[in-house]
Parts: sequence; C-alpha cells; structure tokens
Amino acid sequence: MDRAKWANQVANRISSQRDEILDFMFNIVAIPSMDSQIQKVGERIAIEMTKLKFDEVRFDVMGNILGRIGNGPRTIVYDSHIDTVGIGDPSAWAWDPFKGKIVDGYFYGRGVCDEKGSTPGMVYGLAASRDMGLLEGLTVYYFGNMEEWCDGIAPNSFVEIDPGIRPDFVVIGEPTKMNVYRGHKGRVELKVTAKGKSAHAASNQLGDNAIYKLLPLIDGISKLEPTLGNDPFLGHGKITVSDMQVITPSINAVPDEATIFIDRRMTFGETKAMAINQIRTLIPETLRDSIFIEEMFYDEPSYTGFQFPVEKYFPAWALEETHPLVRAGLDARKLIGLPEMPAGKWNFSTNGTYWAGKAGIPAIGFGPGDEETAHTVNENVAIDDVVKAAVFYAILPGLL
Repeated sequence: MDRAKWANQVANRISSQRDEILDFMFNIVAIPSMDSQIQKVGERIAIEMTKLKFDEVRFDVMGNILGRIGNGPRTIVYDSHIDTVGIGDPSAWAWDPFKGKIVDGYFYGRGVCDEKGSTPGMVYGLAASRDMGLLEGLTVYYFGNMEEWCDGIAPNSFVEIDPGIRPDFVVIGEPTKMNVYRGHKGRVELKVTAKGKSAHAASNQLGDNAIYKLLPLIDGISKLEPTLGNDPFLGHGKITVSDMQVITPSINAVPDEATIFIDRRMTFGETKAMAINQIRTLIPETLRDSIFIEEMFYDEPSYTGFQFPVEKYFPAWALEETHPLVRAGLDARKLIGLPEMPAGKWNFSTNGTYWAGKAGIPAIGFGPGDEETAHTVNENVAIDDVVKAAVFYAILPGLL
C-alpha cells in the first residue's frame, strides 16, 4: 500500500480515538508520581494497555510498567518516564497542578510535558500499529519508567536484569516540540568536600573555616565555562555549582566541613577524567590536602525496594542524521503532515544516556511539548500534538 494512504488510515483511526487518548492523559496527570513513586500511575497505564489488548502487561522488578505487543525477532522500545519532579511552592501555581487547566488548546499541569504527554500516544499508537498490520516481524514495548532522579537507570535494568532484552531501536518520548531529536550532551555529577577545623565563633582564629577553603574553587568554576569544549552539533560544555552543604556544631561555630555539588555538562571531545581534572586544577596547591573530589553514585532503592547502584556519569551521544532510525523518524514526521526540518537535539538529559550513550543502542526522540516549560509552573502541552504524536508512534515501525 502507498505510504501516504496507510498513514492517512492510521490518522483516521487515531482521530476516532481522540477523546479516549485525551481522557487517558488527563487521568495519568491527575495521579501524582513524584519522588519515583510511580506505582499508582503505572497501574492506571496498565488498565489502558489491557483494554487495548497488549499481549503482556506487567511491572518489572524495579517497578516500571511494561506493555508488550508481538513476538518478532526485532525489538523496538517506546520509552516514556512517568515520574515527575515535585510541585515546589504550591502557592506559585495559579491552578491545581494535577487537575491542570486547558487554555487556547494547551493543557497545563505537572508532568504534562515532562513526560506524561507522550504516554497516551505511545500506548494508543502501538495498538493502532498492530491493528493496521505494521508490526510484522517486530516485538514492541511500551516502557513507562522512573527517570527524574537518575537518567538511564531504568533502561539499564531493562537490558541487564528485567526483562533482560537488548532492543534494536528505541524511541524516547521526552518533549521535542514534535521534531525528531538525535542526541544531547552528557554529564557527570561531582562532589567536592573541604575539611576544616571547628572552633567557637568568638575565637574563630583557632578554627579553620571549611567554607572559606572552597571560595577560590567556586570562583574558578564560575569563570571556567568559556574554556570548555564545543561541538558543532551538541554545542558548548557547561558547568554549575548546583548545591552546597555545611557541617558545623552550631551557627555560632566555625564549620569544619563544607561540600559543593557540581553539574558538569559534557559535549563531544570531553571525558569524565578531563572534567574531573579541570576541577582539580582549580584547587590551590596549599589546599589540595584538605579538599577532595568524588564521583557521585545513585543507589537509592526504588519503591519496590529494588536497588541498582550506578555511577552518575552520563555520556554524550548523537546518531548521524543519515542513520536509518533518524531517517525513518523524519519520514514519519513528514507523513503526519509536519514541515520538513533537520533532526535536532535536547538541551537537557534523557534516558538516551544509557540507550545510546552507554549501550550503543540506536535511539531517537519524538514527543509533544517544549522542554523549556518542563519543571516550571507553566508546564504545558498542545492537546492536538498529543493526538498527532500517536499517529507518528503508530507509523514509525512500518518504516523500519
């Protein structure tokens, strides 16, 4: 059948399910899933996949929700994280962040953009793709996972533990403004601790203030960014002191320990060792025996109690624009009536750090919403794009 003809048939099928797709989105946004507590929203997604007759619907050992269609030799995973950040100060919201609101065709609420807005399209799109005969020779998964507190930990578990499958292709539903994205910068999270000596504030000359020891380093970091690497596609490396903690006997004492946390975004050509050494060289020679740099690890158990320690190093990645998955994504985008546009990149980080960055599994991104509204009180998604994305997700397997 002519591509345009079956794309139109898929679009008609999805259009007939518009109300169900949007109700599904409203339902899952209404279920809080902060701090990786995704069980309840996962249960709601499971109900929808069961209704749509997925072949297998279950939670994995970590507590992510899986839905499978087919048993073909090639595997595609549709990855959408269903946890969200918190709401911050409730008074900063002009509406209930979970009930949301609709204004001028946009739905506002926590998680609608990052990233619950892609889940309805993925679930309904895969079911439509099956019913239209586009999944021959394929096994496809919807993978609703926890990502906000550690990028890539869920897909790492997917490949290495449960279900223990290495897919051929991955589609990530993080917001892309309905474009195809093919990469983003990596990052490493570092902890730098200064040791001092406590004393009463009235006799501060007897102490050694740990905060003061970090001041030259903080100043150096604030001036470091212009010297960092640059890549024509991924852009410039970045660095930020993102948090500080102090240990002191009281507010009337000289602190004997101070720690800063560093978010270092890395572009191509930069390595973890290089990033660590750049920090080390900013420490004054006279202070190097009392200031220590550590790589950070994530070892928090999930809500099921599952623990999977991983280093908080996330490689940069990008597929070539000529890669078959990228080309298929751009073709699918054209078939759903969007204007031609080169594949882009995210500014923030996604599960692609594991899929493509660590495991070398080809991945692209496509999702409704603009990442600049993510984590804000104005987080939103265009309702029409939520539905149109379902057509993209349904069409794509037929192009691979």
